[in-house]
Amino acid sequence: YFSLKDILGFIIMFLPLTTLALFSPNLLGDPENFTPANPLVTPPHIKPEWYFLFAYAILRSIPNKLGGVLALAASVLVLFLSPLLHKSKQRSMTFRPLSQLLFWILVANLFILTWVGSQPVEHPFIIIGQLASLTYFTILLLLFPAIGTLENKML
Repeated sequence: YFSLKDILGFIIMFLPLTTLALFSPNLLGDPENFTPANPLVTPPHIKPEWYFLFAYAILRSIPNKLGGVLALAASVLVLFLSPLLHKSKQRSMTFRPLSQLLFWILVANLFILTWVGSQPVEHPFIIIGQLASLTYFTILLLLFPAIGTLENKML
């Protein structure tokens, strides 16, 4: 019974993706890719794909090149450290409202970083990117462990 449900779910997910990939592969592409290439003119704003924009915003937020690359590497490595920094005795977030709130703040911060990564490097976006990058590291390295310890004492 479960195998049939899993196969049905796989088909329901796989069929639209296959249809999209086979019949209209350029539908979700960047419009900049469809303009003819001119080797004498650089595009005004080169940006990565949407799923790398948050990392690109962190990379741009530090003026020093080496510091930006280290911050970019740290933004990925901190995700590997998050299970080690988890201090709460309860693994579920069902009865941990502060952790839930902090999680949604992190999600909103990632949306802000993604938006800033798509914007040109100009005055307001630089400051917003720096603040959002600092918030990203503060939430993951300081606030999540502190909230977990606090919620342990509250339970």
